Amino acid sequence: MSTQVNIDKIMELLPHRYPFLLIDRILTMEMDKSIETLKNVTINEPFFPGHYPHHPVMPGVLMLEAMAQASALLSFSSMKDKPTANPDEKLLYYFVGIDGARFRRPVIPGDQLIIKSTLLRNVRGIVKFKATAEVEGQLAAEAELMCTVKAEP
Repeated sequence: MSTQVNIDKIMELLPHRYPFLLIDRILTMEMDKSIETLKNVTINEPFFPGHYPHHPVMPGVLMLEAMAQASALLSFSSMKDKPTANPDEKLLYYFVGIDGARFRRPVIPGDQLIIKSTLLRNVRGIVKFKATAEVEGQLAAEAELMCTVKAEP
């Protein structure tokens, strides 16, 4: 998939829904390698009234979640065979670790967050990614994410 993918396909791949779906569009993807996604940050986000009322800033934990969702999209799109006996079974993506998380600049309403994730390795069901979030070419957040895919209980 090298062309842009819209929200309908994203919602087909991810179980998240409003207000926790944090990816608006897949910009580019190289299967089994990398993905670049977009999150439009608007003043209508449900967290802004409390974070912070007079100076709205996107919480860092939500930037990490957006990076995890981008990574999950890369994994789900790249899967040739689902790791489950039942092909109709829904799969969930779980964090198992976050290393080296750093936050470099605030993300505010009106920003377009470009989230990039690169697959580092996939060993025994644990997948590791290097992920970044940028605004206008400036690094906003970065981390190495470790995740696993499991069938929905």
